[in-house]
Amino acid sequence: MQKLEVFGANKLKGQIKISGSKNASLPILAATLLSRKKIYLKNLPRVKDIETMASLLQSLGSKIKFNQNNLVIDNIKQRKSFAPYSLVKTMRAGILVLGPLLAKFGKAKVSLPGGCAIGTRPVDIHLDALSKLGVKYKIVQGYVHAIAAKGLIGNKIRFSKISVGATENLIIAASFAKGTTVLSNCAIEPEIKDLVNFLKNMGCNIKWISKRSVKIEGVSEVKEITYQVMFDRIEAGTYLVAAAVTAGNLKIKHIIPKIIQTEINTLKKIGAKINVKKDEVHIIGNKKIKNTNIKTAPYPGFPTDLQAQIMVLLCKANKQSVIKEDIFENRFMHVAELNRMGAKISTNGNTAKVTGNINFAAAELMATDLRASVSLILAALTTKGKSVINRIYHLDRGYENIEKKLKKVGAKIRRVN
Repeated sequence: MQKLEVFGANKLKGQIKISGSKNASLPILAATLLSRKKIYLKNLPRVKDIETMASLLQSLGSKIKFNQNNLVIDNIKQRKSFAPYSLVKTMRAGILVLGPLLAKFGKAKVSLPGGCAIGTRPVDIHLDALSKLGVKYKIVQGYVHAIAAKGLIGNKIRFSKISVGATENLIIAASFAKGTTVLSNCAIEPEIKDLVNFLKNMGCNIKWISKRSVKIEGVSEVKEITYQVMFDRIEAGTYLVAAAVTAGNLKIKHIIPKIIQTEINTLKKIGAKINVKKDEVHIIGNKKIKNTNIKTAPYPGFPTDLQAQIMVLLCKANKQSVIKEDIFENRFMHVAELNRMGAKISTNGNTAKVTGNINFAAAELMATDLRASVSLILAALTTKGKSVINRIYHLDRGYENIEKKLKKVGAKIRRVN
């Protein structure tokens, strides 16, 4: 099993080009199932979750060709509607094939999803909403058996709570439903806007009618298109924090800064110097880091996917900070590992109190999920000595060439078997 060795105490300097967004690519890949033509996708990150989703689509009958970060999907002979556990178990995004399969075939059998063990992530919001489009379903031995005997029929649906996955699944499904669907209390993450933009390019009729409401007029076919996926805002945020925590000097390129305005504002508040240009952010970390309180929230709030990373930075702040995790109930698993490195973090339910003025010590570490694993790298970058991070398969699910990108800006890091 592979590990990462990190030798710390280096300031990061240089520039990093941000990859395409994993969290935008996955629903867009699922949405390609609506098509019976060729779809050309550009700027996909070559990470494990993308490879798993591609394998899932191939198991459903899609023909896929990769050319570095570009991909061609041919669904001319795509006929299957069964998504097996073996492919869905490692990522929650597998459930996103349910909507397009129901829209296309009127039936689907899809395994309940897996992914990082950071919370329950129930699919009941997906299923309740799909039932309002005319779907009848039952769960048998870990599989959703769903059927829409008369096809999907448009309806007015209000989500019981804001859910990124359910919003994506229903937007895709409703694009082929008969009549009009209005979805309210939607998630509005940039990745969802990217999905909508992709669907509209294919010929779907989708319009935002208020901040969290979208109106969809169903269509019966879509056209062949070429589409470029947006940048990965969580990767961008991770490297911004890396610059801040090492008192480094980085240019983060190939991004749209306004999309990560909340993260930029937070880092400025903590003490980083940030200069924003059209498609890049230049950040200079400050040795004096100010404490702050953070609460994760749906977009445009502070992202839960950056909570572990910002916690590392706040361990170096001048005073105590408080982080409240309001998205997932089990997302403090990195705390124990950071405390082993010398952090002083206490948790109570969904609240973490982070004592400042900490110097991390090198240690052997265990990654527990995708974002926790990268937080351990950030902490290790500040230490004297060698840290070893185990179970980095979590990391490979969502970060493209992370050790190569960090090496280019001065980090001492290597992958070993």
